[in-house]
Parts: sequence; structure tokens; C-alpha cells
Amino acid sequence: MHNQLHNPTPATHVRQAGFYVLRFSFYALLVGPILALVLYALSMRWFFPQLLPAEWTLTPWLRQLSDARTQAAVGTSLQTAGITTALALLLGLPAARVLGLRRFRGRTLVLLILFLPTVVPPLAIGMGLNVLFLRLGLAGSVLGVVLVHVVPVLPYTIFALLGVFARYDEGYEIQARTLGASTRQVWRHVALPLLGPGLAVAALFAFLVSWSQYILTLLIGGGQVITLPILLFAAVAGGNPTSIAGLALLFAAPPVLAIALAARALGIGATNIGQQF
Repeated sequence: MHNQLHNPTPATHVRQAGFYVLRFSFYALLVGPILALVLYALSMRWFFPQLLPAEWTLTPWLRQLSDARTQAAVGTSLQTAGITTALALLLGLPAARVLGLRRFRGRTLVLLILFLPTVVPPLAIGMGLNVLFLRLGLAGSVLGVVLVHVVPVLPYTIFALLGVFARYDEGYEIQARTLGASTRQVWRHVALPLLGPGLAVAALFAFLVSWSQYILTLLIGGGQVITLPILLFAAVAGGNPTSIAGLALLFAAPPVLAIALAARALGIGATNIGQQF
């Protein structure tokens, strides 16, 4: 028995090799598209059947970054996604608190209504709201785009926070108030540390959904609000691989940064909660 434990059988080696091959294939599948974009963005001439570009340069990438349209599109996308995230958290937090902590007649119907924007095609939502926004004078404005982004973003925000409030204990707030804490102190020292990780996840979902919106932005923006997805799809129609790769990397950068910040917030939140309890 002792020798069997310290001397793996050939079948064990085969399973381990298969596991490493599967893991390597999975990593290659994830990293491969990003690597291809980087190669295209840094290449001048890369034609089939060349395995690697014939010439490497930063000129196309720097030209893309210095382009006024690209800079304006990135700024508009960040502005739109940031405002949408803040508005979704502002609306979603109290809604999730009520739905997560209270049981009332019609709660299931409310959840169903909130879930509908995630299953209804964005084109149907955009066409319906486009008529309304035209009458209100919101079509073709950043405000109109933000409001239409809130429609698909809000359900994700609420459902992300529902899981937090399902395990939330209001007793900590009651104890804090009994000890003389004000509403602001209860929120800052009790609620926020407990809700912090959930808020980070909800903000991440909200930002990613808003950042990647194309159809709703195109319908409500009417070609006047140019975000990075709009510019990227226009570049795809143009067929320049270098420009497409540069814009695609710019498009992927903020979500990656948002995920990293959310992961950091989750780690810090978990550490703080562990120290308090």
C-alpha cells in the first residue's frame, strides 16, 4: 500500500497529462483571441500564410490612441457607463433591500416584471422607447442613452444585490441604533461593510452591460452619441484589421480593469468582515 501511494501507476500519469492538456487548451482558448488582437494592433504587414507579422511597429496603435474620434468615443462610453452604473445602484439598492428582506403579496410578479428586460430583445425595447424619447426630446442625447441603458442594466443590478440581502441580518443595524448610532453611522459602519462586496459585483455587472450596449445606443443615440461599440462596428464594416484590433483592445481594457477592481474590492470586503466578526 505504501509503495502504491508513492509510485503512481501509468493510468495516473495519463490522467494527469490529460488534465494538463485540457487546462492548457482552456487557457489558450481564453488568451488566443486577445493575443491575436495584440499581434494585429502592433503589425504593419501580416498576410497569410505568415505565422507572425513581417514588421512590428507601435505606429498604428499610437495613431489609434491619438485619433480625436477614438478619444471622444472612449470618453462618451466611460461617461455613459459610469452614470448608468451610479443610477442603477441608486435605484437598485432600495428595491433589492425591499425584495430581499420583505415578503409581500405580489412579490413574485414584481420579480417577473423586473426580469422581463433581460429576455425581451433589445431591438424591441429600443424601438418602443425611441418613439417616446423623440417626443420627450431625449433622442440623440447622452441623457437619453443613459436612461435606455438603465432598462437592461437595472435587473442585473437588483438580482446581484438580492443574493446579498437574502443573507443580510438587520439585527446588526438594530443593535447599532440601540447603542446610539445615527442613520449615517449605521450605513457607514454596519451596512456598507456588509454590502460592500455585493455592491462591487452589482456595479461590475452594471458597468459591463452598459459599456457593451450597441443596439440601444444606436437607436436612441441616432448617430449623434458615438460610443466605442458604435465606432468599433463602423471599423469592422471598413475591414481594416489593424484599426479593428486597436479599437477592440481599447474596448476590452476598461472591463478588464473593472473586473480587477471588483475582485480587489471583494477581497478587501471579505477581509474587513472577517476582522469585524
